[in-house]
Amino acid sequence: MAATPQSSLSPADLANIDGQLAATDRLLDRNYPGDDGSRQPVHTVYVPADRFTPSFASDWGAEAQAAVAAHGGYGKLGHLLGQESGLAAAVASRVETKLAGEPVEDLRLDFEDGFGDRGDDAEDAAAVAAASAVAAAVSAGSVPPFIGIRFKCFEAPTRARGLRTLDLFVSGLAAAGELPEGLVLTLPKVTTVAQVQAMDYAVSRLEEIHGLPAGRLRFEVQVETPQLILGPEGTSPVAQLAHAVPGRISGLHYGTYDYSASLQISAEYQSMEHPVADFAKEVMQLAVAGTGIRLSDGSTNIIPVGDNVENAWQLHGRLVRRSLERGFYQGWDLHPAQLPSRFAATYAFYRQGLPAAAARLRNYVEQTEGGVMDEPATARALAAFVLRGVQCGAVGADEVQALAGVGLPQLTGLAHPRLATTSNS
Repeated sequence: MAATPQSSLSPADLANIDGQLAATDRLLDRNYPGDDGSRQPVHTVYVPADRFTPSFASDWGAEAQAAVAAHGGYGKLGHLLGQESGLAAAVASRVETKLAGEPVEDLRLDFEDGFGDRGDDAEDAAAVAAASAVAAAVSAGSVPPFIGIRFKCFEAPTRARGLRTLDLFVSGLAAAGELPEGLVLTLPKVTTVAQVQAMDYAVSRLEEIHGLPAGRLRFEVQVETPQLILGPEGTSPVAQLAHAVPGRISGLHYGTYDYSASLQISAEYQSMEHPVADFAKEVMQLAVAGTGIRLSDGSTNIIPVGDNVENAWQLHGRLVRRSLERGFYQGWDLHPAQLPSRFAATYAFYRQGLPAAAARLRNYVEQTEGGVMDEPATARALAAFVLRGVQCGAVGADEVQALAGVGLPQLTGLAHPRLATTSNS
């Protein structure tokens, strides 16, 4: 009989180490909870706030379908985006269904650049009307899964106006009844941590005033100033945001044109793929890794209209694919004709990657030797990729079951093991 192994460190030693690391344990638990496994929209649509009506999403879907029909159909779109025939056919049916049923996943009623300065009376009226229209869309069942407003920034000239619009909109929704489940608030042109802390205070007070649960009003931060990437002390303020207001920020959205212009990039070269954009977005990725805060790329202002439809679709499709390959699973769309290329490029990305990811996932789950020896971290990434494909409608759960041998609950557990541990504890 083998002797029982004898360790040298005493219980007191282990307790001492636990004491030294207690603060680290609290930090990791509170500030790095990881992704919550819920659906992330593949895009955010921006529209001037006064143009929203309860039929907005279906109207945009109809315009998107008309654009495809006018330019050769879904097969032609797939060809323009470089998809081989089998992939193009599989993608086409899904894009057509998407545009007919849920053409807009996330909608932002814009009171900032897309609205401008129309005077206080006009903006007050528009904020009240926006709340009423969103409540009506919720009641009618026509509201997108995620919806909210972008108000003016917290710099001195626009701070009071932005706060008043935020207040009128949230208060109007609260008075109408339950807030939309996918309510999103967007704080633009952030330059300092203090502005985000002020936003945290503002939404905390609105929660108290309207009897909402603490933490109900989360918000996005737009990263569109260089001061947020590199602060005056040589530090990165964007990396401090998640820890200054833990659990309050839902996403960081890159602002293509404001950020590029602030670095003196000439208008012709302002783009989501300019080196200054890539640097900022890499810093954003590092800043939120493990925090559960999600990322969104920006937009392209090259719109598929007139004689430029096909070229614009090719550009947009390529940029969407580029963002996905770099770990930015969401972006902005500014026109209904961008919806077809958004969904076609997104669905192709997941469908092309599914067979290899599913095979590796099956080998991992079944402990079968394959050509790649995947570690648990890679298995999580494989599962998260497949899960995103299911959540956005690119692939079906039945396809995943057939290829990977796992159902949706197991897939979610593989992608987010911490959630599975928590739910079973």
